[in-house]
Amino acid sequence: MKRVSIDIKKNQNVDIYKILAAAITPRPIAFVSTKNKMGISNLSPYSFFNAFSVDPPVVVFSPTGKPKGKDQKDTLSNIIETKECVIGIVNTKIVQQISLTSCEYPSGVNEFEKAGLSEVKADLVNASLIGESNINMECRLVKVIPLGNKSSSGNLVLCEVLKFHVNEKIMNHNFEIDPKKLDAVSRHGGNFYGKTTEDSIFEIPKPKAKIGMGFDKLPKKIRTSSVLSGNELAVLASYEDIPKKDPDFVCNQTSLQMHEKAKKLINMNQVDLAWQYLIHD
Repeated sequence: MKRVSIDIKKNQNVDIYKILAAAITPRPIAFVSTKNKMGISNLSPYSFFNAFSVDPPVVVFSPTGKPKGKDQKDTLSNIIETKECVIGIVNTKIVQQISLTSCEYPSGVNEFEKAGLSEVKADLVNASLIGESNINMECRLVKVIPLGNKSSSGNLVLCEVLKFHVNEKIMNHNFEIDPKKLDAVSRHGGNFYGKTTEDSIFEIPKPKAKIGMGFDKLPKKIRTSSVLSGNELAVLASYEDIPKKDPDFVCNQTSLQMHEKAKKLINMNQVDLAWQYLIHD
């Protein structure tokens, strides 16, 4: 693999941002609703966003960069003033409206109105829920951590979630959020976004054992297979021990054919049977 090395100190902030934004993807988008002390709403998206704790439930996002003529973005100013916000999750039905709210409107402009989105009264905070978001989180500010004092420096905003509001239509029969119905939009570099579609979601079953045996314990003939990929070997290595041979298993195929059959079975999640083909080789 030929690599290109990029020295942070020798590149401009805009180039560093482009690399970060393109490399660390997909990123969830926090659609942050706030109000200032005058009660004027503000709404803006932030893709430097994630969850970092369960008890208490804490989510973090980072407003980065300073608008022209301002010390900080309205979202950050409002949160520091009021100590609260609402964070919504973006979906494809409103993605163009989300993009519109990212414009640098003057302070005092209500982006709900600019983007044609609905304000819904929250239960515990003054900031509004976003009517079109499938998930809203009412939050209380925990702490703001400045990451520098330069124009492109970020500010980590730590928020404790006080209450969730979830569209019941995106829940499955186990009362869990169905990622396909959530229809979440993610951020990539440049003008690129991602969406949650049927073919973009896949499941990875948990390892078969609490502690898998690892690659080093796989038989050499399996570990050095010209057919099995690293992912497929990892599935085998998630077993605690090599399974015992089934005395009733019969297969009159070549070694290559048996490895190819095992590969198909692993990808069909029939791993126990795949093992039989490999250990009878």
